[in-house]
Amino acid sequence: MTLLYLAILALVQGVTEFLPVSSSGHLILLPKLMGAQDQGLALDVAVHVGTLVAVCLYFRTDVARAVRGAGQLARGQLASPESFLALCLIVATIPVMAAGLVLKLTGWIDLMRSIAVIGWAMIIFGIVLYVTDKRGAQTRAAPGWTLRHAVILGLWQVVALIPGTSRSGIVISGARALGYARHDAAKLSMLMSIPTILASGALLSLDVIGQADWALARDAAIAAAIAFVAALAALALMMRLLRSVSFTPYVIYRMVLGVVLLGIAYG
Repeated sequence: MTLLYLAILALVQGVTEFLPVSSSGHLILLPKLMGAQDQGLALDVAVHVGTLVAVCLYFRTDVARAVRGAGQLARGQLASPESFLALCLIVATIPVMAAGLVLKLTGWIDLMRSIAVIGWAMIIFGIVLYVTDKRGAQTRAAPGWTLRHAVILGLWQVVALIPGTSRSGIVISGARALGYARHDAAKLSMLMSIPTILASGALLSLDVIGQADWALARDAAIAAAIAFVAALAALALMMRLLRSVSFTPYVIYRMVLGVVLLGIAYG
């Protein structure tokens, strides 16, 4: 794999992971559009690790609270805000882990990796994002997260297993439908991404154990570093813009890309 393609791969993953435009859809499309071989699971894991470090760094205060809370949960302490945050994150992650495992074991997850599916998902769930963002109230804040809402957002997150949906986009849509402000909806989505990326990365790692070599390890390290920088920059920019800008620009991008992809798929 050339250094240029590796850099493009990492940049695409880093920029799109936390934007509501579907990183997995872009990663599936990239080798097809560039006429290259699929990057493979090892590099998929590497770029996800890079983005994971980025979101943990950006939300380091909340991550530290969740880690402390997880320790408290392990000791049976449930009364603190930290342990409640950890509990909500665990509860919100269970549905997508269960559904993802079923799809992987049945092979259905590979059947959905097509340009047509990505194109339709881009358009349909872009409309969902637009409607929920325009109609949703902005009366709730992230600190007011409830266990019931964690379950609901966890179920919304399951839909992201369809390539092209966007994990961040569908969770933001669910949070906006529940009345969370744009900035807080994005924050909940980002925090929910941490255990989800950890779980998916661990699952993918099982498929690449024993396959890595020094050249692949070098490529993976480069990809992870580039993805980290790109993800941190994209995340910081989006969170700043959301204080004054809606999700409409992302919706427009999804619509345009979706139409292009459907033209490719059916043309």
